[in-house]
Amino acid sequence: MLREDGARLAIVVDDVRRAGLNRLATEWISGRAHVRGDFQVDVLDLAEAWLPAFGPTDGPGTDEVRALAPWLAAADAFVLITPERNRSFPGALKNAIDWYDQEWQAKPIGFVSYGEATEGLCAVTQLRQVFAHLHMVTVRDAVSFRAHEAPFPPGGRPAVVERCERAAAAMLDQLSWWARALREARKKHPYGVRARTQARNGNACGRTPCHCTSDDTTRNLSE
Repeated sequence: MLREDGARLAIVVDDVRRAGLNRLATEWISGRAHVRGDFQVDVLDLAEAWLPAFGPTDGPGTDEVRALAPWLAAADAFVLITPERNRSFPGALKNAIDWYDQEWQAKPIGFVSYGEATEGLCAVTQLRQVFAHLHMVTVRDAVSFRAHEAPFPPGGRPAVVERCERAAAAMLDQLSWWARALREARKKHPYGVRARTQARNGNACGRTPCHCTSDDTTRNLSE
């Protein structure tokens, strides 16, 4: 049963339908979040969002961009599931991140990563930099594992399973605390407004009336 002060947790994955570790990791971490009782869990599958790779930066965005925005805005916390590819994270994730700004702000995010030698930690290191720029809190603990040592049934070495279970519990504890603390803070002191979110509502700069030129909008988006 969800606690009265429970937080809304969005698990973001680039393709949950694909057989393999993305789907297993999504089911694994969402199950652990569900049983705690302090999270309402949503799974946001970017493969179903159909976000465009290109588009104007100073307008309301496409229907697909606008459709995903309320789900991100409603979340109090995020878990992002990522593989590591060529020592970085997939382009589909970066594309999704870059379409939004205010929806991410002043919220915590944790990571579940996988790869080979580095267990996806190169991807997570870069994602921490990206989300810090977007005014997010990246929690300290994260879940990481080698692709061939995934901690999921029916396989999974006991030592790897135990390590990942501990990491998941710590990460979710931190996300829960930050989610509730920052939600209350946002209610009392709303965080800054960014241009692209306002542009989707027909106002590129956040001022009423809007007097932005195209140069103003570009400058706001690049801050």
